[in-house]
Amino acid sequence: MSKFPPKPGPISAKPLGVLLNDVFAEAYAKQGFAARELVTRWAQIAGPEIAAHAEPLKMQWPRPVEGQPQEPATLVLRVEGPMALEIQHSADIILERVNRFFGWSAVGKLAFRQAPLSRPQARKRPAPPDAKAVAKVAESLGDIEDEQLKTALARLGAAIKRN
Repeated sequence: MSKFPPKPGPISAKPLGVLLNDVFAEAYAKQGFAARELVTRWAQIAGPEIAAHAEPLKMQWPRPVEGQPQEPATLVLRVEGPMALEIQHSADIILERVNRFFGWSAVGKLAFRQAPLSRPQARKRPAPPDAKAVAKVAESLGDIEDEQLKTALARLGAAIKRN
């Protein structure tokens, strides 16, 4: 019997996207999206000018009729109020781009819901620390030969003291 526990095997870290793939796939499937790429790559598919004012909300698929080919879906877009008319005029372009992405005529028409987009709030960068505070912290650092390192540490110390 060994005194030491056995060595652990190699660590195989998996990307978070792989671990949560099933969770996301289920959530997107409930909204009618066969592939989440329509949502995650919307800016590339629709173009930046359209994506800035509209985002996909869900896809509504009509019930299949036995013996008939599957009818195309309706893509529901959330559109910012003042741009709804402009996006509506671009409907043909959006349909063409989305269907080109899928590789077949998956979407036959668009529906619009006027509401604010669900963009994440942009975080403000904090203002740099006051020069006097940086100088005061730099004095307390002592002998550091590397001047760039000393300046960086002084800025860090001043920012920490400020908060």
